[in-house]
Amino acid sequence: MLMAGSTRRWSPGARAFSTDPATRTTVPLAHLAPLPASLPESGYNVTPPVQPWPRRLTARSFSRLLLRAATPEHAVLALRHALFHAAPPLPPSLPVFAAALSRLSHADAGAGAAARHLPPVLSLLRASRLPVFSDRPFLPLLRALRPLPSLRLFLSLPSFNSRPSTRSFNALLHSLVSARRLRLAAALFRAAPTKLYITPNLVSCNILLKGLVGVGDLDVALKVLDEMSGWGIVPDVVTYTTVLTAYCAKGDLEGAQQLFDDIIASGRRPDATMYTVLIDGYCQRGKLQDAARIMDEMEAVGVQPNEVTYSVVIKACCKEGKSTEARDLTREMLGAGYVPDTPLCAKVVDVLCQDGKAGEANEIWRQMVRKNVPPDNTVVSTLIYWLCKNGMIQEARKLFDELERGFVPSLLTYNSLIVGLCENGELQEAGRVWDDMVERRYEPNAMTYEALIKGFCKIGKSNEGYALFKEMMAKGCTPSKSLYQALVDSLSEPSHDDTVFTIVEDAALCGPDFLDGQSWKKLIRKVVDTNETWKKHLDLVLNM
Repeated sequence: MLMAGSTRRWSPGARAFSTDPATRTTVPLAHLAPLPASLPESGYNVTPPVQPWPRRLTARSFSRLLLRAATPEHAVLALRHALFHAAPPLPPSLPVFAAALSRLSHADAGAGAAARHLPPVLSLLRASRLPVFSDRPFLPLLRALRPLPSLRLFLSLPSFNSRPSTRSFNALLHSLVSARRLRLAAALFRAAPTKLYITPNLVSCNILLKGLVGVGDLDVALKVLDEMSGWGIVPDVVTYTTVLTAYCAKGDLEGAQQLFDDIIASGRRPDATMYTVLIDGYCQRGKLQDAARIMDEMEAVGVQPNEVTYSVVIKACCKEGKSTEARDLTREMLGAGYVPDTPLCAKVVDVLCQDGKAGEANEIWRQMVRKNVPPDNTVVSTLIYWLCKNGMIQEARKLFDELERGFVPSLLTYNSLIVGLCENGELQEAGRVWDDMVERRYEPNAMTYEALIKGFCKIGKSNEGYALFKEMMAKGCTPSKSLYQALVDSLSEPSHDDTVFTIVEDAALCGPDFLDGQSWKKLIRKVVDTNETWKKHLDLVLNM
């Protein structure tokens, strides 16, 4: 049973549409369609309001002009000018009004702008008394308008000599459902056969089901599905997919699987989209074994996974840290002719690298690039970092050089390579990359400085590290705790005491929480192991 709601009472004879041919009037109609207040009088005169104006005014040329009008207001002004002030005036015709209505339905400001400029057009259309025509010209507007204006337009269709049909009823339902006016949509759906003399069809049911599922009302959606057979409507793949989506969104995988099994038992064949919805439901709950089972069943009956199928399963494998499965499915996806998007590529590369398989991640990425996946600095930066971390310096440098030939590396990509080179003791090469980065007008940031400073400290070149530290501070970059620790550790000779004092004082100025844990232990060790001068500086630090 659908949701109950109030229904509009039609006055006697309101549904009795005239079948007599309409009489075309030749009386000027300008006084019947006054401009609304939103259209300034000063914008309306004998000069064409839209330029360029067609030299030969025909229904076809003017329809094209209306569709290209810059704004709905321009379209309305042009329509009035063509009908009443052009020389000679353009006779009213269905193609012209259809173009005007279409332009209003595509108003840039949305449904509000369409509703504001619609009255003068409808007044002109009503006064033109065109012969009986279908409701097709009104369909875009019925979908685009807000619920109540859309309902008013639908109910007024007979006044334009247009017959409401299931198509226009579905367009109205679409407007209501998009605005989540489900109670009103359900009431109209239920009243359609007896009050509107329109029989809802399969599309009507699917629109209503989509709305119910969108607000999470699975119970009512199931009632609609159960009642469809009583209305003589056979559910299709869209119907079942919509309800299946509701089950999965609710987390009721048992119900989803039961519905899916019932569909197959009834002799219907689910398509790739329906399979994917169920697979995604299992993936969202971390049930990868069930997702793999459905995927195997899918292929066994001859339904091939599509791009979305592969993507949802690969994404779930990455989330669960299953790098081997993610790699194998990515290769299978590429073999099937589908190309993962860049975010999915990044996930696959990351999960492989996190699992210590940077070489395999590099191979997968190269396969993707050969399939025309555009270069991406984030993915390449991740790869470079992990290749360097695994000691694969040559591969990292080769990957960077390949990116540089066809793409501009980002600061993140430069930093990833510099960090990797510094961690592997390749300070000279890191310096060359630094110079290349500066030539491209990238300004080194805290990450760049820290990588080189720690690299110098690691190989015992503390003076060079401290020189870079001073440059870093002068440029306003904020050092991390680990950088202070690295500098203090490297400057262990008594000749560096003054330098260390300065570094410790700088660290203390960063706040009371900066010198804690390991940093504090290093300071205490320094005080214990050295002279009275250290104690004086420790007192100074404690009082900051």
